[in-house]
Formats: sequence, C-alpha cells, structure tokens
Amino acid sequence: MARRGLLVGTAAAALTLGTVSFADAATGNDAPDRTVTVRGTLPTGSPDYVYLPVEVPRGVRELAVSYTYGRTPVPAGTQGNALDIGIFDERGTELGGRGFRGWSGGARSGFFIRADEATPGYIAGPVRAGTWHIALGPYTVAPEGLPYEVTITLRFGPTGSTPKPVYPPERAKGRGRAWYRGDCHLHSVHSDGKRTPAEIAAAARAAGLDFINSSEHNTYSAHGAWDGLWGDDLLVLTGEEVTTRNGHVIALGTDPGTFVDWRYRARDNRFGHYAKAVRRAGGLVVPAHPHATCIGCHWKFGFGEADAVEVWNGTCTPEDEIALAEWDNSLVAAVRSSKPWVPAMGNSDAHREPDRVGVPQTVVLADELSRGAITAGIRAGRSYIAESSAVTLSFGASGGRGLHAGIGERLRVDGDDTPVTVRLEVAGAPGCTAHFVTDQGTLFTAVLPESGAGTVQWRTTPAYAAYVRAEVRHPATVPGLPGALTALTNPVFLEG
Repeated sequence: MARRGLLVGTAAAALTLGTVSFADAATGNDAPDRTVTVRGTLPTGSPDYVYLPVEVPRGVRELAVSYTYGRTPVPAGTQGNALDIGIFDERGTELGGRGFRGWSGGARSGFFIRADEATPGYIAGPVRAGTWHIALGPYTVAPEGLPYEVTITLRFGPTGSTPKPVYPPERAKGRGRAWYRGDCHLHSVHSDGKRTPAEIAAAARAAGLDFINSSEHNTYSAHGAWDGLWGDDLLVLTGEEVTTRNGHVIALGTDPGTFVDWRYRARDNRFGHYAKAVRRAGGLVVPAHPHATCIGCHWKFGFGEADAVEVWNGTCTPEDEIALAEWDNSLVAAVRSSKPWVPAMGNSDAHREPDRVGVPQTVVLADELSRGAITAGIRAGRSYIAESSAVTLSFGASGGRGLHAGIGERLRVDGDDTPVTVRLEVAGAPGCTAHFVTDQGTLFTAVLPESGAGTVQWRTTPAYAAYVRAEVRHPATVPGLPGALTALTNPVFLEG
C-alpha cells in the first residue's frame, strides 16, 4: 500500500504529516505482515524535524522501517539533500520525554525494533499499541526539494522478552591516585561509526588508554553494548554526542540509560535546561569541535554552561587552532572577571579506519580510576592533552616559601613581583619545541633535545603572567604557521 505524506500541522521547528493507519490489519500470531509506503516531497525551508505518525495496532512483534530520498545533483556551492531518521514510540515526541526509541541520523537506510533486539542506535523493547512517530530530519534540502519514500512494515506474533541491559561498572582497579589516559569522543556502529564496541575497546587498550566514553550521536543504545569489554585496565563511561543544528556537545559520563534531547537551536533557549539534565545524571557538558566547518557543527550556544571544551579533535587542524585561541581568550576573560574558567580537553572523534582511537587523548590526574574521580579531574582542569601515550609530561610552578601548584591549580605568593619558576618536563616528543603561553601570549620558547625528553624552566612573576600553560609542538611545515600540537596543558594560575 502506498500513500502520500500530507501536512496536517506545523510548529516552529517541527512538522507533522498525515497519520499512517493499520486499523484494518488482522492481528494475532498468524496474521500476515502489513506494509505501507509513504511518499512526499519536503520543500526548502522545511522545519528541522518532520514527524510521520503511525498507528500501531495490538499484537505487533516487530516494527521495521526503511527509507530512501532523492539525491538530485546540485550546482557547486549549493547544498544537496540529506535526510536523517529516528523514531519515538506511543509515549510521544515531547522534548526530553520518554518516547525516544532510537536515532541513526543518515548512517543507515532502515531499522527494526522488537522486544528482544533492535538495530544498533535503537532501543529494544515491546512494540506497544498506540501512535508512534517516525522522525525525519531534513538536514539539508536542495532547491528542487527533497523527495522521500518511507516504508513501514509490521510483523505480528508473540512478543519476546526484553533482556535487562548490562551497564559498565563505575570503577576499575586502576593505580590509585595517578594520571589516567582517556578518549571521550568515540563512535561505533550504534551511530555513524564503523567499529563495533569490541573493536573500540581493543583499539583503546592498544592506544594505552585507561578510560573511554561512549558518545554516539543522539542515542544511548550503546550504553548496554560493552558487556565483557571493560576490565581492571579499562573503565567505560557512558554518554552521548548531543548533535543539534547549532553545534555538538558531549554529555560525558552520564548515568547509563540517560537520554539527552537534541531537538532545539540556540535561539530556542533550551540548552541550559539540558545542560542541567546532563549534570543531574552525573555527567559533564563538553562542547565538541566548536569551530568545525560541517553544517550544524559550529558551536553557537556559548560556553556559559560548559564544564570543559574540546579544543583538539582528532588530527590537529586549523579548526583546532581556532578553538585553542578562543579557549585561551576565555582564560584571559576569566582572569579579568575573577570568574570560573573552563578547562580544555582533547579526543579522537574516531569513527572508522584510518581514524585512530586515542589520538589525541586527555590525561587526567584522578584519585582513582572511577567515573566520579575522572569527571572531577576533568572538571577541575587537572589534565593535559597528548598526541599519544608515547607523550608524557609534568608541569607546574613554584615560588615564595616553597609553594607549588600543578596543572589546573593556583599558585598564591606574597606579592605580584614575587619570582615564580615555571617548569615543564617532557618525554616522547623528539624534534619538538616547548612554548609557555600566558595572558600576554607566548613569552618563552625552547627547543627540546633530539631524544624528545627534556626539562624547560622559565622565571616570571604574577604581575607579568596571570597564568602559564604549556604547548609542545612539532616543527612548522608552513612558514608563519605554528607546528602541529604534540601536547598542551591546562594552565597554572599565578596570584600575588
């Protein structure tokens, strides 16, 4: 059966099509499969989300959806068609509501849901009777419009049982108080990645990581997919990459099973509400790749709700240099206003080969290898970012009467003119240069020994440098531009 998608209502950021009904469907274990195909065309200027209501009768064992859409060639510089997909069950589509049952964006052309299993990205559970809503997301629409075709199939029969999800433990054995290495921005087959959770766990161990964070686009379906993959040597945190039309944000270390909604823009003034929801779930709010140039990726919500910010995403690029410069400006503003500062972190954002898990990685000083200790260390800025596990460093400042402060801490001395010694120890950085960056900019540079291991010291005062942070860089390959990052630290603040 084929039907046309008809517009029956509009809202500021959503549109609802005509309802697909299976009211005349026979039910029961022996009932035949029922399939309906809906076709339509979305015009340019369509709202962010288009809902296709589906009346699901009793007795459904499995709901399956597939879709296609037109990819008409467009002139250079013009956006073509891209259409995302997900689904909400009979509990509704309200923001933050309980009806969410899965999202795959544009990563796959179909999915199924039943009690015992679901396509990765979707939540297994009974297919209950009521009005479900297929969610279409017209990411971009060509000038000629976006023709689409959605096919819904209902399969009848006994409903299986839903297994209770097995979530990762909150603590691993670890090494007590130590520096722990992690990658908190990773994608598997549960969103648009190509690696399985098992492959990610193996890659994390090979990269020398102690912890990872599950961060699929707009779904928590991977939270229960790590059974047997954690261990004394690997802590698995659960979260989400909340992928809005005005930027992406990592919900880092939330309670397993937490859903964070993404269906809003900066102009809707909703982000603060969901940032608080992330924190209530024990997580951190970390804007991701804030200066990425992909459509919808550039961060537009501001950093007032951020617990940390991702300034280094994957292989170091000019986008990261812009994010790093903006973050450094935020440190200056925090010093000037005596307001809290936002720490930096780095992650791989690895999706598939050749993306490397753990390049870069955030190295966190934590009391133990646990969710609470790791997130506390990131929030406090007791961390640095390294290109790989081969790079290690220590950084701090001392002065006055034997006082010392490490990364993310404040050194308080007797006066603004009190001499302070800043010290950086580095290993694993052959051919690199160390830079000390302050609120005035880079004030000290030193070439490291050929071995890549060395110690660099610099003397300053709180009057001359309100904070000092370290960058370790490869040699420049383009005249006038800095070399790619090898490592960078959060700052040490100097106060007289």
